[in-house]
Amino acid sequence: MYERVSFENDYNVGAHPKVLERLFETNMERLSGYGSDFYCGRAAQRICDVCGLDEGDVFFLVGGTQTNSAVISSMLRDFEGVVSADTGHIAVHEAGAVEYTGKKVLTIPGVEGKLPPSALRRYLSDFFADENREHMVFPGMVYISHPTELGTLYTYNELSEISEICSEYGIPLFLDGARLGYGLMSRRTDVGIKDIARLCDVFYIGGTKVGALCGEAVVFTKNNKPPHFENFAKRRGALLAKGRLVGVQFDALFDGGLYFEIGRAAIDAAEKMKEVLKKKKCRYYIDSPTNQQFVIIENERLERLKNAIDISVWQKYDEDNTVIRLVTSWATTERDIEALERAL
Repeated sequence: MYERVSFENDYNVGAHPKVLERLFETNMERLSGYGSDFYCGRAAQRICDVCGLDEGDVFFLVGGTQTNSAVISSMLRDFEGVVSADTGHIAVHEAGAVEYTGKKVLTIPGVEGKLPPSALRRYLSDFFADENREHMVFPGMVYISHPTELGTLYTYNELSEISEICSEYGIPLFLDGARLGYGLMSRRTDVGIKDIARLCDVFYIGGTKVGALCGEAVVFTKNNKPPHFENFAKRRGALLAKGRLVGVQFDALFDGGLYFEIGRAAIDAAEKMKEVLKKKKCRYYIDSPTNQQFVIIENERLERLKNAIDISVWQKYDEDNTVIRLVTSWATTERDIEALERAL
């Protein structure tokens, strides 16, 4: 059994035991494919209930990159692109998946991973005031993630303002929730899942990084599912024939609040990690209220740390220091935190 301590990411273990139990219990049931089974239907209803949606459309897809690609490409017209912070996942860490569909990512400088509402308004205002805009890629959607790539969160006021700007310009707001569970359970958030459902046109609830083996739940919130969305998803490798695999997992995650328990466990572990980092006098690259912690560490110290535990090297800080990322999950234990403290 591989027992090396890892803070490399929040998907370095399989699935939460309760999710695996549900998969095992239903394993021999003969079910329809492509998300048309009973469990996908019940999971979709549970998600709509917790989001406060009467008419939400929910689809269960394979993973985050496929989900972003399918949602964005299905909602944009040929001459449109998607606006994102320059640090956004679709702009940096998805190998050009959105561009591969023929849609351009239009980047705006972010602030601590977030897309500032004032910068978004200025970008849209300048674009539509440009007399040459017919020769340019039109902004047809706004993409944000919550938490962001840097573990930061939008406040309720920021999310509301972005939503208002999108409504003013008649373009949809898409929220990437790959780590949504950790954002919702942060001790420093004033945004709930019902707020997201009300303020966004489409968002997804991440499963891969929040307790599932794989899978994301896409939620169209305003009776705005694009025509033939399943076709878009299938062509982009996002739709499973065994749709039950994802549906059963989300049925378990939203049965009795397990999804939120998983998020809370990771946040609690992150808070304990922060106590260790403070004790060891580590410098933060950014103040993250979620399960991702970014630390500036001396290169010599980094090599010793890498010999003891698995971490993610984020970026070079200067000649002598490196930014690393330490990530907790529902599976992080006291033993893991203690091992980090010894390694530091």
